[in-house]
Parts: sequence; structure tokens; C-alpha cells
Amino acid sequence: MIDREIREHGDTVTQRTIPALSPIPHLMRSLSAQELLQVWEQGLNQPSVQRALLLLAAACPETSPQLLAELSIGQRDAYLLTLREWLFGSQIASLVTCSNCGDRLELTFSVEDIRVPQDIILQVLSLDVADYQVQFRLPNSLDLMAIPTRYTHNQNILAVRRFLLERCLLKVESNSSEQPVSELPAEVMEAVVAQMAEADPQADVQLALCCPACKHKWQAIFDIVSFVWSEINAWAYRILREVHTLALAYGWREADILAMSPQRRQFYLEMVGV
Repeated sequence: MIDREIREHGDTVTQRTIPALSPIPHLMRSLSAQELLQVWEQGLNQPSVQRALLLLAAACPETSPQLLAELSIGQRDAYLLTLREWLFGSQIASLVTCSNCGDRLELTFSVEDIRVPQDIILQVLSLDVADYQVQFRLPNSLDLMAIPTRYTHNQNILAVRRFLLERCLLKVESNSSEQPVSELPAEVMEAVVAQMAEADPQADVQLALCCPACKHKWQAIFDIVSFVWSEINAWAYRILREVHTLALAYGWREADILAMSPQRRQFYLEMVGV
């Protein structure tokens, strides 16, 4: 179950006639075992945002890396959700720890439960609030990569939030004159953040959880990038062990073993007693 909170500010959002970004690449495909293993190896020492782009670049070879990096976070995550479904199926199983009693909860849900319908997202959005007219865009992977390490190392969430917001603000006017982004009132900034969330809902998927042991209720963010990478990591270690076993038993090359279907590979593993 997803719980989304949309705050009402009495503001108006104007969608201007500006070229839009397509929510889904037209040419996207699944990955072979060999390709997925290569992406895993490339992303081992990379941060989360780079791993996401590596996966999308492999699945969308005819889409430029720059365009993929410029997708909004919600658009990017929608791609990754589709790719995850192609690779591992529609069901998602996860564990979460209750923040109140420490009990471990098993979660099972489907991709459709957390997939948000994607509309065409305009490159520039406008907001009129408290005598301010603000033009802004949605955050993307390039913005995440630009966050100073001093903010992330210190886990300064407020500084990260303001940094991203200032990068995404394109124009601020009040009383027909342009205003410095740094002087934007907190009320207006909160309104912009709320409209960003409403325009790109896939970027902030939250699960409404209830602990069966203590009945504690809370919201948990579902980070599709981290979750998919953890699945890929577990798959990679398992497939490499299978390759090792079959290579020792039959002398086959890694590429030949990876080219087999999972069913045929399992058959040979059973033949050698695994």
C-alpha cells in the first residue's frame, strides 16, 4: 500500500508550451545474464545514482546517457521498476525492521502496487504563490551527482534539500521584478517542493507499514535503486558460484554457461550434485 500526502497551498501550477520529456524510453529492453553481470561489475564501487544510470544505459543502448541522466528522478525510477520486473518478475519480497520494537517484518507486494502512472512531464513548471512567480524543473540524476560530499558525509538533509531546490529553480519574480533565488521565502520554497512531489510522484514512493507485534505504524521510503541493486548483487554472487561449479565439472567457458537458460543451467547443476 502506498500512502501519498499532497499538501494544499491554494497555489496554481501553469504548464507552459515547452518541449516535454517522454516518461519512458521508446527503445528499452531486458538484459542478458552476461550484460547484467557486466553492469554489476562496473557498478560495484559506484554510488547509487551511477548504478541506476549504468542499468538504464545497458537497457536503453539507443538512448544517449545525457538524456537518461536528465530524466526526472521519478521517470528514472519508473524505468528501473520496469527493468526490475523484466529481470526478476512482478513480485517483490523484502524485510524491514520495526522502529518501535525491533521486530522483523516480511513484506510482499507487486510491482503494480508501487507503480505510478506516468504522464508527459514538461521541462519547465510554473507556480504562483504569495506574490511570487516561480519557474522550476524537476530534480534529475545530474543534480544528485552534483551534491557536495560535505553535505552527504554529514547527512545534512536540509542543506541537501536547499542545494537541490536552488539548482532546479530557473526564475523567480515578484512584483514584476526578478528576485535572487537565495532570498526566496520559506513559504514559497515549501510550495515548490510540494508541487515537485505532485508532478513526479514515482520519485517518492512510501509504504504505509504496521507492525503485527506492537501495532506501531510508520511510513517507509521504498528506494527502488538500492533495492534492485541488492537483488542484482545477490544474483551475481549466486550465478558466479554456478559458473564456477559448472566450469570445474565440464570445462565450459563462462560465456557459454551464462548463455544457458536458468532451467538448463539448473539441470546441469543437479547432474553434478549441487
